[in-house]
Amino acid sequence: MKIGILGTGMVGRALAEKLTSLGHDVRIGTRAPAETMARKEPDPIMGTAPFATWHASHATVPLVTFRDAARHGEVVFNATSGQATPEALRLAGEEALADKVLVDISNSRDFTKGMPPVLIVANTDSLGEQVQRALPRTKVVKTLNTVNAQVMVNPASLAGGEHTLFMSGNDAAAKATVRALLCEGFGWRDVLDLGDITTARGTEMYLPLWINLWMSLKTASFSIKVIR
Repeated sequence: MKIGILGTGMVGRALAEKLTSLGHDVRIGTRAPAETMARKEPDPIMGTAPFATWHASHATVPLVTFRDAARHGEVVFNATSGQATPEALRLAGEEALADKVLVDISNSRDFTKGMPPVLIVANTDSLGEQVQRALPRTKVVKTLNTVNAQVMVNPASLAGGEHTLFMSGNDAAAKATVRALLCEGFGWRDVLDLGDITTARGTEMYLPLWINLWMSLKTASFSIKVIR
């Protein structure tokens, strides 16, 4: 399958590495590829190594513009930060994403005042809904935003994979496509469909608790198991 990834941070890299290993044709997108490759400093918030360092050992994954990544993908992953999402999708272009499945992993976090971040949007709206409104012809599926990058692509690394992932979206066929990638590709066993895209409010508002758990546990390797 042809897959486009928007975002070159730790989430975009983890997805690109995993999906490439599964045999998919992956391109990873950024605003300005030359500038991204030229950066020498690690990410100021998460400490992630410069993209060029990662790309040196993953050179088979082309670095392209957001628009070219969107055009390439039959399925496109939005792995940009919440604050960057609107502009990234504008640069990708509505036409390039029309009639495609967009897996939205973004969370509405604002780090401008340091840690812990605050939510950009909450209660009566969500980034998932905003993305769907901005891209009415795109089939948006919200998922993977409640776990860290490594757990996203390797759920078995934690509790043998016995934990729960959530999914929201309006299109049943799109959710079936994403479920297949999550379960058959990444190895998720328990993917809980919460309903339409408005249910993304709940998973996005889980972020403050996720941050508190991370700070308390001193690790990002944790998840939720829904017992029912």
